[in-house]
Amino acid sequence: MSILIPIILPILAGIVLFLLPQGKQGEISDSRMAPSEKKGNILLGKRSILVGYTLLALIISIGCMIHAITQSAEELHLFDLALNLPIYFKIDTLGKVFAVVISIVWLLSAVFAVEYMKHEEHNRRYFAFYLMVYGVLMGLSFAGNMVTFYMFFEMMTLLSMPLVLHTLTREAVMAGLKYMFYSFCGAYMVLFGLFFLCRYTNTLTFTPGGTLDPAMMQGHETLLLVCAMFMILGFSVKAGMFPMHAWLPTAHPVAPAPASAVLSGIIVKIGAFGIIRTVFYLFGADFIRGTWVQNVWMILALITVFMGSMLAYREDVLKKRLAYSTVSQLSYILFGLSLLNITGMTGALLHVVIHAFVKTALFLGVGAIIYKTGKHRASEMTGIGKKMPVIIWCFTIVSLALIGIPPTGGFLSKWYLAIGALESGIPVFSVAGPIVLLVSALLTAGYLLPITVKGFFPGEDYDYENSENLEKQPGMKWMMIPMIILAALALVWGMFPTKICTILTEIASTLM
Repeated sequence: MSILIPIILPILAGIVLFLLPQGKQGEISDSRMAPSEKKGNILLGKRSILVGYTLLALIISIGCMIHAITQSAEELHLFDLALNLPIYFKIDTLGKVFAVVISIVWLLSAVFAVEYMKHEEHNRRYFAFYLMVYGVLMGLSFAGNMVTFYMFFEMMTLLSMPLVLHTLTREAVMAGLKYMFYSFCGAYMVLFGLFFLCRYTNTLTFTPGGTLDPAMMQGHETLLLVCAMFMILGFSVKAGMFPMHAWLPTAHPVAPAPASAVLSGIIVKIGAFGIIRTVFYLFGADFIRGTWVQNVWMILALITVFMGSMLAYREDVLKKRLAYSTVSQLSYILFGLSLLNITGMTGALLHVVIHAFVKTALFLGVGAIIYKTGKHRASEMTGIGKKMPVIIWCFTIVSLALIGIPPTGGFLSKWYLAIGALESGIPVFSVAGPIVLLVSALLTAGYLLPITVKGFFPGEDYDYENSENLEKQPGMKWMMIPMIILAALALVWGMFPTKICTILTEIASTLM
């Protein structure tokens, strides 16, 4: 039963927090604080309890997760939704990798939110849904079959939507509705494929190599390829692949920065996770390899890589620039998976991990800038490195990782992706893939490094004497600590990659 605790505990903790009596607990918005110092101290005390409760619940849940993944052959058949539709959990190596990455990002973003959410209202609601989404993500990581995975996938959409529309402005509400509409359309595409898949397989339990029954599928290969394409496209909606990407640059900018960080760092990865479970655990790589499905998949992924980078390069609003960057970078992962070889998949899994750390750090860095300066545009970043040197140095390190500069982890993942494309020998794509990845890397440098250059070298006209160090103000340590850890992870990942590369290569080898 230990497999259920990291799923149920944060969900229950979030529900308890959400159902607390309505009032001002957890609300510490500067614009709404009473003029009375006494009342302000009461509000601050209540918010401290709220934050402490959230961090404690999250840390305990992570401890339970670590205990669960260290158990050998942990699995649980909970109950049956209907005949041959069990809710079933099983911890495998891939699920462990996702659970650990999710937990690191979730905890660091929560620490960042300790300070950042002071200038936002409805803290209680935010942290309640934040905890519940973490529990759902643990359910996705430990799902043992597609029925269980799909159920938690839908729950993730519903419970993460309040993080998008948190501010309740018209823009935020419309972005939340757009996010929900796109997500449900994608989920229904997955469900369509799942209906037919049930007819031609003996089980929906995740099995390396696939579960299709050769006798049952004979003569129905075309239908099954259509189903596979529908499921890939359905999960790709969450991953922001063209032409289903429009929700992402709309939803990310309106959410609070720590919410944007986990949306871009984790939530979108679940789309790629779903594709891995579909292609490599249900249909099987051999069934897809060499078909029109693989070709369409690679075409859409490469289009998205280039398009997202170009749109990010042209965008001035910082959070929207990073959102377009996520559109591009997620399709690095999808392209690596579409190669259907060991090297390409290893690169894709490496990029899942490094992009989670890097993009979380980038959104948190931009959030810190917005929180302290109120500036939202890249063109306004002149001298920001003088005011927030630690934040911008961390921003620079993770930017280099996203570009793919050694010795960062981003270089390693892109190296594997390029080599995987060349090894595939697929006409056109084996050459076009590395070229598009290289062009995208140059564009990535073009939309990230100018922030560093303008931040640290503002020019002779800049007023150096009146440049206040904003990081010395109270509360900034809560923002700086997650940034420093994430930047360190981006470096360590690239400098000492042997262990993780071995684990991910073993996963890829098993699935091929």
